[in-house]
Amino acid sequence: MTVHDGREEFGRYYEEFEVGDVFKHWPGRTITEYDDVLHCMQTMNHHPLHIDARYAEEETQFGKNVVVGTLVYSIIFGMTVTEISGKAIANLEVESLKHTAPTFHGDTVYAETTVTDKVESRSRNDRGIVTVDTRGYNQRGETVLTFTRKVMVPRRDAGE
Repeated sequence: MTVHDGREEFGRYYEEFEVGDVFKHWPGRTITEYDDVLHCMQTMNHHPLHIDARYAEEETQFGKNVVVGTLVYSIIFGMTVTEISGKAIANLEVESLKHTAPTFHGDTVYAETTVTDKVESRSRNDRGIVTVDTRGYNQRGETVLTFTRKVMVPRRDAGE
């Protein structure tokens, strides 16, 4: 198993992925109320759980606003680009997206990704498909979401 540092590399060729590799993505990202409200307005998600502090405090089990899940997913996904899909030809599939705990305004999220499979393309010899599992977690180490995705990346000899 190899642990990679995201500060030193941008994207990978197919040959550089090994099943079992773990990527600890850096840096983390603190999600503010502004981030959450802006994302809600841009995506027309006006649920009061995300934008109405009084409602969240009085009417929900959380007692405070919860960051909208699509923002948390977008940030965690974005954190993985440097190491996982920086050289991608295509992001082919996202599956098993699960929000496992709420994220609140002021939480800092982090991510790590594990390579679970890789296969050479059957139709084009200049690329391969890498499957990865990503876990997003907060400053307390609590997993807030997980997802699996398949990324098509070039083979090294195709990029030279």
